[in-house]
Amino acid sequence: MNIEGISTEIEIVRSRRRTMTADIKPDGHVVVHAPLRMPLYEITRFLTEKSGLIEKHVQKRIAENKELSGVRPFTLEEIQKMADSALEIIPRRVEYFAQLLGVTYNRITIRNQKTRWGSCTSSGNLNFNCLLVMAPPEVLDSVVVHELCHRKHLDHSKEFYADVYKVFPDYDRCDKWLKDNGRLLIRRMTGQ
Repeated sequence: MNIEGISTEIEIVRSRRRTMTADIKPDGHVVVHAPLRMPLYEITRFLTEKSGLIEKHVQKRIAENKELSGVRPFTLEEIQKMADSALEIIPRRVEYFAQLLGVTYNRITIRNQKTRWGSCTSSGNLNFNCLLVMAPPEVLDSVVVHELCHRKHLDHSKEFYADVYKVFPDYDRCDKWLKDNGRLLIRRMTGQ
């Protein structure tokens, strides 16, 4: 699909969802996630109305991709050291913030994830990206708090964020740090 004002091909992926989003991949490719029964004219209207904003983000992602193309990937030894460090640091931070929030959790797993900083399952298992040890300590803490708040709310509702901000008022600044710097870390992890 082509839309005037957007310089790249657009792919539409339909699924059981209620809302429509546009996801811009590192190469500038746009993927629109839309509800199964949403008419094509509504998708086209959405893209046309948002074409300026989408194109701005497409160009930003292409520029970032070009800038990051020469970044040296982490070695296996460096990744192992990060994982070891994360295994030492993250469980202590989880324990500390779980007490503040009054929540429990089950297993903590440290992973070499390519897309996520953390996750929380409905059974209370917590997963964290070992790259978090390369971020400032308060950024790591913000991810821990985010995932622990999912023990109260398995969504991103107003109530969820109210709990996040109650324990971590500086959350937005840390989240911005991850958005601004996270791609570099992930690029160095994946080499892509």
